Amino acid sequence: MHTPTTQSILHKNVLTELQSSDVQKVKVAITDIDGVLRGKYLHKDKFLSATETDAGFGFCNVIFGWDSSDVCYNNSKYTGWHSGYPDALAKVDLSTYRKIPWEGGTPFFLADFQNEAEEVCPRQLLKKVLAKAHKMGFIAKCGMEFEWFNFKETPHTLAEKKYTDFEPITPGMFGYSLLRTALNQPYFTALMDELRLFGIPLEGLHTETGPGVFEAAILYSNALEAADRAVLFKTSAKEIAYRFGIIASFMAKWNAQLPGCSGHLHQSLWNTTEDKNLFFDSKNPHKMSKIFESYLAGQLLCLPEILPFYAPTVNSYKRLVDGYWAPTKPTWGIDNRTAALRVITSASGTGSEKSTRVEVRVPGSDVNPYLAIAAATASGLYGIEKGLELKDAPIKGSAYQDTKHTRFPRSLDEATRKLSQSKIAHEIFGEKFLDHFTRSREWEWSQFQDSVTNWEHQRYFEII
Repeated sequence: MHTPTTQSILHKNVLTELQSSDVQKVKVAITDIDGVLRGKYLHKDKFLSATETDAGFGFCNVIFGWDSSDVCYNNSKYTGWHSGYPDALAKVDLSTYRKIPWEGGTPFFLADFQNEAEEVCPRQLLKKVLAKAHKMGFIAKCGMEFEWFNFKETPHTLAEKKYTDFEPITPGMFGYSLLRTALNQPYFTALMDELRLFGIPLEGLHTETGPGVFEAAILYSNALEAADRAVLFKTSAKEIAYRFGIIASFMAKWNAQLPGCSGHLHQSLWNTTEDKNLFFDSKNPHKMSKIFESYLAGQLLCLPEILPFYAPTVNSYKRLVDGYWAPTKPTWGIDNRTAALRVITSASGTGSEKSTRVEVRVPGSDVNPYLAIAAATASGLYGIEKGLELKDAPIKGSAYQDTKHTRFPRSLDEATRKLSQSKIAHEIFGEKFLDHFTRSREWEWSQFQDSVTNWEHQRYFEII
Protein backbone atom coordinates (compact mmCIF):
# COMPACT_ATOMS: atom_id res chain seq x y z
CA MET A 1 0.00 0.00 0.00
CA HIS A 2 1.38 3.39 -1.01
CA THR A 3 1.87 6.09 1.63
CA PRO A 4 0.42 9.55 0.89
CA THR A 5 3.95 10.75 0.04
CA THR A 6 4.82 7.96 -2.38
CA GLN A 7 1.36 8.16 -3.91
CA SER A 8 1.82 11.90 -4.52
CA ILE A 9 5.13 11.22 -6.26
CA LEU A 10 3.57 8.51 -8.43
CA HIS A 11 0.72 10.82 -9.41
CA LYS A 12 3.15 13.61 -10.29
CA ASN A 13 5.20 11.23 -12.43
CA VAL A 14 2.07 10.11 -14.29
CA LEU A 15 1.09 13.68 -15.13
CA THR A 16 4.66 14.53 -16.18
CA GLU A 17 4.70 11.53 -18.51
CA LEU A 18 1.41 12.56 -20.10
CA GLN A 19 2.48 16.18 -20.51
CA SER A 20 5.62 15.18 -22.38
CA SER A 21 3.97 12.51 -24.53
CA ASP A 22 2.62 12.89 -28.04
CA VAL A 23 -0.80 11.43 -27.19
CA GLN A 24 -3.73 13.75 -27.72
CA LYS A 25 -6.52 11.79 -26.09
CA VAL A 26 -7.10 9.96 -22.80
CA LYS A 27 -9.78 7.39 -22.02
CA VAL A 28 -11.58 7.59 -18.67
CA ALA A 29 -14.28 5.31 -17.30
CA ILE A 30 -16.60 4.74 -14.36
CA THR A 31 -18.52 1.59 -13.44
CA ASP A 32 -22.29 1.83 -13.09
CA ILE A 33 -24.48 -0.06 -10.62
CA ASP A 34 -24.63 -3.13 -12.90
CA GLY A 35 -20.86 -3.30 -13.27
CA VAL A 36 -20.96 -1.96 -16.83
CA LEU A 37 -17.96 0.22 -17.64
CA ARG A 38 -19.13 3.60 -18.93
CA GLY A 39 -16.56 6.02 -20.32
CA LYS A 40 -15.44 8.70 -22.71
CA TYR A 41 -12.36 10.11 -24.41
CA LEU A 42 -10.99 13.43 -23.20
CA HIS A 43 -8.55 15.66 -25.06
CA LYS A 44 -5.22 15.60 -23.24
CA ASP A 45 -5.49 19.29 -22.34
CA LYS A 46 -8.95 18.77 -20.84
CA PHE A 47 -7.71 15.77 -18.90
CA LEU A 48 -4.64 17.58 -17.53
CA SER A 49 -6.79 20.55 -16.53
CA ALA A 50 -9.14 18.25 -14.61
CA THR A 51 -6.30 16.50 -12.79
CA GLU A 52 -3.71 19.20 -12.17
CA THR A 53 -6.13 21.43 -10.30
CA ASP A 54 -7.97 18.45 -8.75
CA ALA A 55 -11.11 20.04 -10.15
CA GLY A 56 -12.42 16.85 -11.71
CA PHE A 57 -14.74 16.75 -14.68
CA GLY A 58 -18.46 16.44 -15.31
CA PHE A 59 -20.06 13.07 -16.08
CA CYS A 60 -23.81 12.82 -16.60
CA ASN A 61 -25.35 11.18 -13.54
CA VAL A 62 -27.77 9.24 -15.74
CA ILE A 63 -25.36 6.30 -15.52
CA PHE A 64 -26.81 5.78 -12.04
CA GLY A 65 -30.31 6.47 -13.30
CA TRP A 66 -30.71 3.80 -15.96
CA ASP A 67 -30.30 0.06 -16.38
CA SER A 68 -27.87 -1.99 -18.47
CA SER A 69 -30.05 -1.36 -21.55
CA ASP A 70 -30.03 2.44 -21.03
CA VAL A 71 -33.70 2.49 -19.99
CA CYS A 72 -34.23 5.15 -17.32
CA TYR A 73 -35.51 4.07 -13.91
CA ASN A 74 -38.88 5.42 -12.81
CA ASN A 75 -38.29 4.69 -9.11
CA SER A 76 -34.92 6.24 -8.30
CA LYS A 77 -34.50 8.88 -5.62
CA TYR A 78 -30.93 9.80 -6.52
CA THR A 79 -31.63 10.92 -10.08
CA GLY A 80 -34.33 10.73 -12.72
CA TRP A 81 -36.52 12.95 -14.85
CA HIS A 82 -37.28 14.84 -11.63
CA SER A 83 -33.62 15.86 -11.35
CA GLY A 84 -32.99 16.75 -14.99
CA TYR A 85 -30.00 14.39 -15.08
CA PRO A 86 -27.28 16.94 -14.28
CA ASP A 87 -23.55 16.31 -14.40
CA ALA A 88 -21.96 14.77 -11.33
CA LEU A 89 -18.38 15.57 -10.34
CA ALA A 90 -15.93 12.79 -11.18
CA LYS A 91 -12.26 12.74 -10.13
CA VAL A 92 -9.63 10.68 -11.86
CA ASP A 93 -7.77 8.12 -9.77
CA LEU A 94 -4.25 8.56 -11.14
CA SER A 95 -3.10 5.32 -9.50
CA THR A 96 -5.23 3.40 -12.05
CA TYR A 97 -3.08 4.57 -14.97
CA ARG A 98 -2.77 2.02 -17.77
CA LYS A 99 -2.06 2.00 -21.49
CA ILE A 100 -4.44 0.13 -23.78
CA PRO A 101 -2.31 -2.17 -25.97
CA TRP A 102 -5.05 -2.79 -28.53
CA GLU A 103 -5.59 0.98 -28.94
CA GLY A 104 -2.00 1.90 -29.72
CA GLY A 105 -1.13 2.64 -26.10
CA THR A 106 -3.95 5.11 -25.39
CA PRO A 107 -3.73 6.21 -21.72
CA PHE A 108 -6.57 4.93 -19.56
CA PHE A 109 -7.81 5.87 -16.08
CA LEU A 110 -10.67 4.99 -13.78
CA ALA A 111 -12.54 7.75 -11.96
CA ASP A 112 -14.68 8.08 -8.84
CA PHE A 113 -17.82 10.11 -8.34
CA GLN A 114 -17.82 12.76 -5.63
CA ASN A 115 -20.32 14.60 -3.43
CA GLU A 116 -23.90 13.26 -3.62
CA ALA A 117 -23.02 10.78 -6.39
CA GLU A 118 -20.38 9.26 -4.12
CA GLU A 119 -23.17 7.76 -2.02
CA VAL A 120 -24.33 5.51 -4.89
CA CYS A 121 -20.98 4.82 -6.56
CA PRO A 122 -19.94 1.12 -6.33
CA ARG A 123 -16.20 1.86 -6.31
CA GLN A 124 -16.67 4.40 -3.54
CA LEU A 125 -18.66 1.85 -1.52
CA LEU A 126 -15.78 -0.61 -1.74
CA LYS A 127 -13.29 2.09 -0.73
CA LYS A 128 -15.38 2.85 2.36
CA VAL A 129 -15.50 -0.83 3.34
CA LEU A 130 -11.74 -1.16 2.85
CA ALA A 131 -11.10 1.99 4.89
CA LYS A 132 -13.05 0.39 7.73
CA ALA A 133 -10.98 -2.77 7.37
CA HIS A 134 -7.79 -0.74 7.58
CA LYS A 135 -9.05 1.05 10.68
CA MET A 136 -9.60 -2.40 12.24
CA GLY A 137 -6.00 -3.32 11.39
CA PHE A 138 -6.63 -5.33 8.22
CA ILE A 139 -5.64 -5.22 4.57
CA ALA A 140 -7.99 -7.25 2.38
CA LYS A 141 -6.44 -9.18 -0.51
CA CYS A 142 -8.55 -10.66 -3.28
CA GLY A 143 -8.44 -12.43 -6.59
CA MET A 144 -11.34 -13.15 -8.94
CA GLU A 145 -11.97 -15.94 -11.43
CA PHE A 146 -14.38 -15.69 -14.33
CA GLU A 147 -15.99 -18.24 -16.61
CA TRP A 148 -17.53 -17.00 -19.83
CA PHE A 149 -18.89 -18.38 -23.09
CA ASN A 150 -17.58 -17.33 -26.49
CA PHE A 151 -19.66 -17.28 -29.67
CA LYS A 152 -19.02 -16.91 -33.41
CA GLU A 153 -21.21 -13.85 -33.50
CA THR A 154 -21.10 -10.08 -33.87
CA PRO A 155 -23.42 -7.41 -32.44
CA HIS A 156 -25.13 -7.34 -35.86
CA THR A 157 -25.71 -11.10 -36.08
CA LEU A 158 -27.06 -11.16 -32.52
CA ALA A 159 -29.57 -8.46 -33.45
CA GLU A 160 -30.50 -10.22 -36.69
CA LYS A 161 -31.06 -13.49 -34.84
CA LYS A 162 -33.02 -11.65 -32.13
CA TYR A 163 -30.62 -13.10 -29.55
CA THR A 164 -31.42 -16.73 -30.34
CA ASP A 165 -29.57 -19.65 -31.93
CA PHE A 166 -26.08 -18.61 -30.83
CA GLU A 167 -23.11 -20.47 -32.33
CA PRO A 168 -20.32 -21.26 -29.81
CA ILE A 169 -16.75 -21.02 -31.12
CA THR A 170 -16.29 -24.76 -30.47
CA PRO A 171 -18.75 -27.64 -29.91
CA GLY A 172 -18.89 -30.22 -27.13
CA MET A 173 -17.87 -30.54 -23.50
CA PHE A 174 -14.11 -29.98 -23.44
CA GLY A 175 -12.97 -28.88 -19.97
CA TYR A 176 -9.22 -28.25 -19.63
CA SER A 177 -8.86 -29.17 -23.30
CA LEU A 178 -5.59 -28.47 -25.10
CA LEU A 179 -7.31 -29.42 -28.35
CA ARG A 180 -9.98 -26.75 -28.02
CA THR A 181 -7.35 -24.22 -26.95
CA ALA A 182 -5.43 -24.94 -30.15
CA LEU A 183 -8.51 -24.21 -32.26
CA ASN A 184 -8.57 -20.63 -30.98
CA GLN A 185 -4.87 -20.06 -30.30
CA PRO A 186 -4.64 -16.45 -31.61
CA TYR A 187 -7.56 -15.39 -29.39
CA PHE A 188 -6.15 -17.28 -26.41
CA THR A 189 -2.72 -15.72 -26.91
CA ALA A 190 -4.15 -12.22 -27.26
CA LEU A 191 -6.03 -12.60 -23.98
CA MET A 192 -2.95 -13.75 -22.07
CA ASP A 193 -0.50 -11.24 -23.55
CA GLU A 194 -2.59 -8.11 -24.02
CA LEU A 195 -4.31 -8.34 -20.65
CA ARG A 196 -0.89 -8.58 -18.98
CA LEU A 197 0.26 -5.45 -20.82
CA PHE A 198 -2.92 -3.72 -19.67
CA GLY A 199 -2.16 -4.45 -16.02
CA ILE A 200 -4.45 -7.47 -15.66
CA PRO A 201 -2.08 -10.42 -15.10
CA LEU A 202 -3.72 -13.82 -15.45
CA GLU A 203 -2.58 -16.72 -13.30
CA GLY A 204 -4.29 -19.17 -15.60
CA LEU A 205 -6.54 -19.47 -18.64
CA HIS A 206 -8.18 -22.68 -19.82
CA THR A 207 -11.30 -24.15 -21.38
CA GLU A 208 -14.14 -25.15 -19.07
CA THR A 209 -16.90 -27.73 -19.39
CA GLY A 210 -19.20 -26.55 -22.14
CA PRO A 211 -19.10 -25.45 -25.79
CA GLY A 212 -16.83 -22.46 -26.21
CA VAL A 213 -16.44 -21.66 -22.51
CA PHE A 214 -13.19 -20.33 -20.97
CA GLU A 215 -12.09 -19.67 -17.40
CA ALA A 216 -9.51 -17.09 -16.32
CA ALA A 217 -7.96 -16.60 -12.89
CA ILE A 218 -6.75 -13.05 -12.28
CA LEU A 219 -3.63 -12.69 -10.11
CA TYR A 220 -4.59 -11.63 -6.57
CA SER A 221 -3.81 -8.17 -5.20
CA ASN A 222 -5.11 -5.68 -2.67
CA ALA A 223 -8.90 -5.61 -2.81
CA LEU A 224 -9.44 -2.31 -4.65
CA GLU A 225 -6.90 -3.22 -7.33
CA ALA A 226 -8.49 -6.69 -7.55
CA ALA A 227 -11.89 -5.12 -8.22
CA ASP A 228 -10.41 -2.75 -10.80
CA ARG A 229 -8.72 -5.67 -12.56
CA ALA A 230 -11.94 -7.69 -12.53
CA VAL A 231 -14.06 -4.89 -13.98
CA LEU A 232 -11.47 -4.12 -16.63
CA PHE A 233 -11.02 -7.82 -17.42
CA LYS A 234 -14.63 -8.27 -18.46
CA THR A 235 -14.66 -5.25 -20.76
CA SER A 236 -11.18 -6.00 -22.13
CA ALA A 237 -12.03 -9.63 -22.92
CA LYS A 238 -15.07 -8.42 -24.88
CA GLU A 239 -13.03 -5.84 -26.80
CA ILE A 240 -10.28 -8.33 -27.65
CA ALA A 241 -12.90 -10.90 -28.69
CA TYR A 242 -14.44 -8.44 -31.16
CA ARG A 243 -11.20 -8.48 -33.18
CA PHE A 244 -11.58 -12.22 -33.74
CA GLY A 245 -15.26 -12.10 -34.71
CA ILE A 246 -16.23 -13.39 -31.28
CA ILE A 247 -18.82 -12.26 -28.73
CA ALA A 248 -17.71 -12.93 -25.16
CA SER A 249 -20.71 -13.34 -22.84
CA PHE A 250 -20.54 -13.08 -19.06
CA MET A 251 -24.22 -13.92 -18.64
CA ALA A 252 -24.62 -16.17 -15.59
CA LYS A 253 -26.63 -18.89 -17.36
CA TRP A 254 -27.26 -18.74 -21.09
CA ASN A 255 -28.44 -22.33 -21.51
CA ALA A 256 -30.51 -24.36 -19.05
CA GLN A 257 -28.76 -27.60 -20.05
CA LEU A 258 -25.23 -26.30 -19.45
CA PRO A 259 -23.36 -25.19 -16.31
CA GLY A 260 -23.55 -21.50 -15.55
CA CYS A 261 -20.66 -19.04 -15.43
CA SER A 262 -19.09 -18.20 -12.09
CA GLY A 263 -17.29 -15.14 -10.77
CA HIS A 264 -15.59 -16.80 -7.81
CA LEU A 265 -13.96 -14.51 -5.28
CA HIS A 266 -10.86 -15.48 -3.25
CA GLN A 267 -10.18 -13.49 -0.06
CA SER A 268 -7.76 -13.19 2.83
CA LEU A 269 -6.99 -10.59 5.49
CA TRP A 270 -3.43 -9.42 6.20
CA ASN A 271 -1.85 -7.12 8.76
CA THR A 272 -1.24 -3.52 7.73
CA THR A 273 2.41 -4.19 6.90
CA GLU A 274 1.20 -6.96 4.58
CA ASP A 275 3.68 -9.54 5.81
CA LYS A 276 1.30 -11.83 7.71
CA ASN A 277 -1.81 -13.67 6.57
CA LEU A 278 -4.20 -13.25 9.51
CA PHE A 279 -6.36 -16.17 8.35
CA PHE A 280 -3.64 -18.73 9.16
CA ASP A 281 -3.12 -20.48 12.51
CA SER A 282 -0.81 -23.50 12.59
CA LYS A 283 -2.30 -24.71 15.90
CA ASN A 284 -5.86 -24.98 14.63
CA PRO A 285 -6.86 -28.39 13.19
CA HIS A 286 -8.10 -26.66 10.04
CA LYS A 287 -5.21 -24.13 10.15
CA MET A 288 -7.78 -21.37 10.55
CA SER A 289 -7.30 -18.43 12.91
CA LYS A 290 -10.06 -17.08 15.15
CA ILE A 291 -10.18 -14.04 12.88
CA PHE A 292 -10.78 -16.31 9.91
CA GLU A 293 -13.52 -18.24 11.72
CA SER A 294 -15.35 -15.05 12.72
CA TYR A 295 -14.94 -13.64 9.22
CA LEU A 296 -16.43 -16.82 7.78
CA ALA A 297 -19.25 -16.81 10.35
CA GLY A 298 -20.14 -13.25 9.34
CA GLN A 299 -20.27 -14.19 5.68
CA LEU A 300 -22.46 -17.22 6.37
CA LEU A 301 -24.85 -15.17 8.48
CA CYS A 302 -25.19 -12.40 5.89
CA LEU A 303 -25.23 -14.48 2.69
CA PRO A 304 -29.01 -15.08 2.47
CA GLU A 305 -29.74 -11.42 3.23
CA ILE A 306 -27.30 -9.78 0.80
CA LEU A 307 -27.59 -12.19 -2.12
CA PRO A 308 -28.27 -9.52 -4.81
CA PHE A 309 -24.73 -8.25 -4.31
CA TYR A 310 -23.56 -11.65 -5.60
CA ALA A 311 -26.53 -12.47 -7.84
CA PRO A 312 -27.65 -9.10 -9.26
CA THR A 313 -29.72 -10.07 -12.31
CA VAL A 314 -32.87 -12.04 -13.08
CA ASN A 315 -30.69 -14.58 -14.87
CA SER A 316 -28.34 -15.01 -11.87
CA TYR A 317 -30.84 -17.26 -10.12
CA LYS A 318 -30.98 -19.70 -13.05
CA ARG A 319 -27.34 -20.50 -12.22
CA LEU A 320 -27.94 -21.18 -8.51
CA VAL A 321 -29.39 -24.66 -8.94
CA ASP A 322 -28.34 -28.01 -7.49
CA GLY A 323 -25.82 -30.08 -9.36
CA TYR A 324 -24.43 -27.38 -11.66
CA TRP A 325 -21.29 -26.33 -9.71
CA ALA A 326 -23.02 -23.39 -8.02
CA PRO A 327 -23.96 -23.27 -4.31
CA THR A 328 -27.58 -23.13 -3.21
CA LYS A 329 -27.26 -22.88 0.60
CA PRO A 330 -25.11 -20.94 3.11
CA THR A 331 -22.58 -23.69 3.81
CA TRP A 332 -18.82 -23.93 4.18
CA GLY A 333 -16.32 -26.73 3.67
CA ILE A 334 -12.63 -27.49 3.43
CA ASP A 335 -11.72 -27.57 -0.27
CA ASN A 336 -15.33 -28.47 -1.08
CA ARG A 337 -16.62 -27.05 -4.36
CA THR A 338 -20.26 -27.76 -3.55
CA ALA A 339 -20.23 -25.37 -0.56
CA ALA A 340 -20.92 -21.64 -0.76
CA LEU A 341 -17.66 -20.87 1.03
CA ARG A 342 -14.70 -23.07 0.12
CA VAL A 343 -11.88 -22.80 2.65
CA ILE A 344 -8.40 -23.43 1.30
CA THR A 345 -5.67 -24.07 3.89
CA SER A 346 -2.68 -26.37 4.37
CA ALA A 347 -5.14 -28.72 6.13
CA SER A 348 -6.71 -29.36 2.74
CA GLY A 349 -3.37 -30.47 1.36
CA THR A 350 -3.34 -27.73 -1.28
CA GLY A 351 -2.89 -24.49 0.65
CA SER A 352 -0.10 -22.87 2.65
CA GLU A 353 0.26 -20.10 5.22
CA LYS A 354 0.48 -17.48 2.48
CA SER A 355 -2.37 -18.90 0.40
CA THR A 356 -4.84 -19.59 3.25
CA ARG A 357 -8.08 -18.05 2.05
CA VAL A 358 -11.80 -18.41 1.45
CA GLU A 359 -13.29 -18.79 -1.99
CA VAL A 360 -16.76 -17.25 -2.14
CA ARG A 361 -18.42 -19.40 -4.79
CA VAL A 362 -21.81 -17.67 -4.89
CA PRO A 363 -21.08 -14.86 -7.40
CA GLY A 364 -21.74 -15.44 -11.08
CA SER A 365 -19.76 -13.88 -13.91
CA ASP A 366 -22.55 -11.27 -14.25
CA VAL A 367 -21.52 -9.73 -10.94
CA ASN A 368 -20.33 -6.16 -10.33
CA PRO A 369 -16.89 -6.89 -8.81
CA TYR A 370 -16.91 -3.75 -6.65
CA LEU A 371 -20.17 -4.80 -5.03
CA ALA A 372 -19.25 -8.47 -4.64
CA ILE A 373 -15.93 -7.68 -2.95
CA ALA A 374 -17.57 -4.97 -0.81
CA ALA A 375 -20.29 -7.41 0.30
CA ALA A 376 -17.90 -10.26 1.08
CA THR A 377 -15.53 -7.98 2.99
CA ALA A 378 -18.21 -6.05 4.87
CA SER A 379 -20.02 -9.20 5.99
CA GLY A 380 -16.75 -10.79 7.09
CA LEU A 381 -15.78 -7.69 9.07
CA TYR A 382 -19.23 -7.77 10.67
CA GLY A 383 -18.46 -11.27 11.93
CA ILE A 384 -15.17 -10.10 13.43
CA GLU A 385 -16.76 -7.02 15.02
CA LYS A 386 -19.50 -9.12 16.64
CA GLY A 387 -17.13 -11.90 17.66
CA LEU A 388 -19.21 -14.48 15.79
CA GLU A 389 -18.27 -18.14 15.98
CA LEU A 390 -18.73 -20.88 13.42
CA LYS A 391 -21.81 -22.86 14.47
CA ASP A 392 -21.34 -25.74 12.06
CA ALA A 393 -18.50 -28.07 11.26
CA PRO A 394 -17.28 -27.97 7.65
CA ILE A 395 -19.65 -29.82 5.40
CA LYS A 396 -18.38 -33.05 3.90
CA GLY A 397 -19.62 -34.59 0.70
CA SER A 398 -22.29 -32.84 -1.34
CA ALA A 399 -23.67 -29.62 0.11
CA TYR A 400 -26.67 -30.14 -2.18
CA GLN A 401 -27.75 -32.96 0.17
CA ASP A 402 -27.61 -30.70 3.24
CA THR A 403 -30.95 -30.48 5.08
CA LYS A 404 -29.88 -28.17 7.90
CA HIS A 405 -29.73 -24.88 6.04
CA THR A 406 -32.43 -22.98 4.19
CA ARG A 407 -32.01 -22.63 0.46
CA PHE A 408 -31.05 -19.27 -1.00
CA PRO A 409 -33.88 -17.15 -2.44
CA ARG A 410 -34.97 -18.48 -5.83
CA SER A 411 -35.49 -15.16 -7.63
CA LEU A 412 -34.17 -11.61 -7.76
CA ASP A 413 -37.53 -10.42 -6.46
CA GLU A 414 -37.40 -12.63 -3.37
CA ALA A 415 -33.72 -11.82 -2.74
CA THR A 416 -34.25 -8.06 -3.11
CA ARG A 417 -37.16 -8.06 -0.66
CA LYS A 418 -34.98 -9.92 1.82
CA LEU A 419 -32.17 -7.42 1.26
CA SER A 420 -34.38 -4.37 1.74
CA GLN A 421 -35.65 -5.77 5.06
CA SER A 422 -32.19 -6.73 6.37
CA LYS A 423 -31.02 -4.73 9.39
CA ILE A 424 -27.49 -5.99 8.88
CA ALA A 425 -27.44 -4.81 5.26
CA HIS A 426 -28.52 -1.32 6.27
CA GLU A 427 -25.78 -1.28 8.88
CA ILE A 428 -22.89 -2.45 6.72
CA PHE A 429 -23.73 -0.71 3.43
CA GLY A 430 -25.39 2.50 4.60
CA GLU A 431 -28.91 3.76 3.99
CA LYS A 432 -28.31 5.78 0.82
CA PHE A 433 -26.43 3.16 -1.12
CA LEU A 434 -28.74 0.35 -0.06
CA ASP A 435 -31.83 2.36 -0.99
CA HIS A 436 -30.47 3.08 -4.46
CA PHE A 437 -29.27 -0.48 -5.04
CA THR A 438 -32.50 -2.14 -3.94
CA ARG A 439 -34.52 0.25 -6.11
CA SER A 440 -32.35 -0.66 -9.09
CA ARG A 441 -32.96 -4.40 -8.44
CA GLU A 442 -36.70 -3.79 -8.05
CA TRP A 443 -36.60 -2.04 -11.42
CA GLU A 444 -34.73 -4.98 -12.96
CA TRP A 445 -37.38 -7.39 -11.73
CA SER A 446 -40.25 -5.20 -12.95
CA GLN A 447 -38.70 -5.09 -16.43
CA PHE A 448 -38.61 -8.88 -16.48
CA GLN A 449 -42.17 -9.19 -15.19
CA ASP A 450 -43.45 -7.02 -18.03
CA SER A 451 -41.64 -8.96 -20.76
CA VAL A 452 -42.92 -11.86 -22.87
CA THR A 453 -40.32 -14.63 -23.11
CA ASN A 454 -39.55 -17.36 -25.61
CA TRP A 455 -40.48 -19.89 -22.91
CA GLU A 456 -43.99 -18.45 -22.91
CA HIS A 457 -44.16 -18.63 -26.70
CA GLN A 458 -43.13 -22.29 -26.70
CA ARG A 459 -45.47 -23.20 -23.88
CA TYR A 460 -48.64 -21.29 -24.72
CA PHE A 461 -48.56 -19.91 -28.29
CA GLU A 462 -50.22 -22.89 -30.01
CA ILE A 463 -51.72 -25.17 -27.38
CA ILE A 464 -53.61 -22.82 -25.08
